[in-house]
Amino acid sequence: MAPEPDAPAPWRPPWVRAAKAGWPVASALAVAVIQVGGSTVAARHQSGRVPLDALGYLLLLLGPALLVLRRRRPVAVVAGVSAVTIGYLLAGYPYGPFFVSLVVAVVAAVQSGHRRAAWTALGAAYLAHALVGFALPADWSRAGTPRLPWWQELGATAWLLLVVAVAEILRFRRERMAAHREFQLQAERRRADEERLRMARELHDILAHSISLIHIQAGVALELLDTRPEQARTALTTIKSASKEALGEVRQVLGTLRTPGAAAPRGPAPGLARLDELAGQAGRAGLAVTVDAVGPPRPLPPGVDLAAFRIVQEALTNVIRHSTARRANVLLDWREAAALTVRVEDPGPAGHGDAGGSGSGLVGMRERAAAFGGTLEAGPLPEGGFRVRAVLATGPTAGRGGE
Repeated sequence: MAPEPDAPAPWRPPWVRAAKAGWPVASALAVAVIQVGGSTVAARHQSGRVPLDALGYLLLLLGPALLVLRRRRPVAVVAGVSAVTIGYLLAGYPYGPFFVSLVVAVVAAVQSGHRRAAWTALGAAYLAHALVGFALPADWSRAGTPRLPWWQELGATAWLLLVVAVAEILRFRRERMAAHREFQLQAERRRADEERLRMARELHDILAHSISLIHIQAGVALELLDTRPEQARTALTTIKSASKEALGEVRQVLGTLRTPGAAAPRGPAPGLARLDELAGQAGRAGLAVTVDAVGPPRPLPPGVDLAAFRIVQEALTNVIRHSTARRANVLLDWREAAALTVRVEDPGPAGHGDAGGSGSGLVGMRERAAAFGGTLEAGPLPEGGFRVRAVLATGPTAGRGGE
């Protein structure tokens, strides 16, 4: 299956885009101020450490400088910042917030999916800290740095675990947000596909019925134009009426795409109340239709009412197009409390092809029935002819199927 094109990025004001683009530089400057200023203040209260010199300040600035590239090169940045931090520790410079750039680099690498590189860099820096504090002799550096007390080492371990936890929480939150956005995009695509399918089904039913009627009446008009002009006039009147009605229904279907403030559809939505009108149209095409009902009728949800009407319309259209039958029967069975059974039969025989048709008409009828938790069966009768039988749910939630 070919991948779908990426959705266009949402529009953002220029100042938002500028702030987003400049955030890596601004945050790197903030980290530089914290590391240099904090370490300078902390050095005044520490003894036995190497005083900050040009190399020390360079190391304090180099880490934040690398952070500018953390979005483009997260692995290289976290490795470089870790090396700078290790160099600062091994040089014996004063303790302070020199590790802030490493924390930022680790979090950025974890969020971009490079967890192994992040934890390796953080672990290397912690090992260097432990080496300086415990493994190396006290006079290994030029300042003779003293060993760290156990409580300071415990605090460093706690800070390490906190960094790990914060990075993983931010990663998990980022993944959840990405999954939620993807779910919303898929739901929007699914709703758009369902809407396109619904509109295609509506247009097929409207146009197939109307064009079939127009085709038949046009043939009648051409045949009788010279010999019986009055009957030809009647056929042309039927063509005009059918085309006008089809145009109105097409506009009504396409009205779902209208912009706010456009005129709303003026005609009522098709439903079973218009079955007599549908039978009259079929009669003008040469098909005598009788409509019977069993059981007391009851109001239907709008979606079910429309689906029942379209199923009858498509079934009669198939009779007109694919059968030589001159009559058909429509039966509405209301006896079941939570369902309506619609049955359309013709005595046949088949004309061009199968009486039920072989195109998308039967598929559309089945989809309409399934949308309301129902079923549709279509096939030839043992004694000849063709039957379409649909069962549509009419319970309280039935109307949701067509939404």
